[in-house]
Amino acid sequence: MTKKVATREAYGRALAELGKNNPAVVVLDADLSKSTKTADFGKLFPDRFFNMGVAEQNLIGTAAGLAAAGKTAFASTFAVFAAGRAFDQIRNSVAYNRLNVKIAATHAGITVGEDGGSHQAIEDIALMRSLPNMTVFVPADEAETAGAVEAAAKMDGPVYIRLGRAGVPSIHGEDFHFETGKAVVVREGRDAAVIATGIMVTAALEAAGALTGEGIEVRVISMHTIKPLDIDTIVSAARETGALVTAEEHSVIGGLGGAVSEAVCENYPVPLKRLGVQDIFGESGKPDELLVKFGLTPAAIADAVREVLKRKGQ
Repeated sequence: MTKKVATREAYGRALAELGKNNPAVVVLDADLSKSTKTADFGKLFPDRFFNMGVAEQNLIGTAAGLAAAGKTAFASTFAVFAAGRAFDQIRNSVAYNRLNVKIAATHAGITVGEDGGSHQAIEDIALMRSLPNMTVFVPADEAETAGAVEAAAKMDGPVYIRLGRAGVPSIHGEDFHFETGKAVVVREGRDAAVIATGIMVTAALEAAGALTGEGIEVRVISMHTIKPLDIDTIVSAARETGALVTAEEHSVIGGLGGAVSEAVCENYPVPLKRLGVQDIFGESGKPDELLVKFGLTPAAIADAVREVLKRKGQ
């Protein structure tokens, strides 16, 4: 069985490696470094690591100051605190001024589990993609995470990287190349396409495999960059398959589903079904049980594909 690695763990490793090659990188955390895995960087480079305490607004404000002084600042905390509690600082100090701050937010989505709805960020993609100058990455596995961290460090300007708590299997091989704003077709198919992000890419692949037994060939696309959005790949999938499903561990409002819907409606309208959290808050429970309850499973994706195929034929 393939070993599972959480994207937050992959982030910690990639960040530590980045620090070896880029002395301009500094890392800030809000007293959660063991959970966000920035502690890996802190052990290697204690003079470039800053624990800001439970003060997320100060975390972002200080990161902005360091960036204004010429540093590449990675700021980490849980997604619900980064995107929510510190939104004003992200908007006015970081995005407005186009500063070189990379917000790597972990524990996103309902798979935070028992911590419950208060700690399950399901609106962070919507908030971050609405900000001018902000790039938004949602990696699906270790390789995409490492690529996102490297790309974020190289580009000039603010970036939001959404990371998860739970382990996920590898999707890509060692030859994977991450390209900002360029989705990856991880499975070919002609009948319908599932556009997924984060942990839902693995679920989409499982659904596609199951549907093969019914004679349905599903294209699976990993949309690791939500902004800038790869409209060309989306439109190609719409034109070549005629039916789309989006899948994300986020609200269906304003996230991947909303972004894809906008692109499709403006360029090539086809039947589309959005899978995600349906305009409700999360709740406490085991991650796997919550995924079932909120309809974020391979079986739910397969059902959605069958639905859009029926609409496609109307």
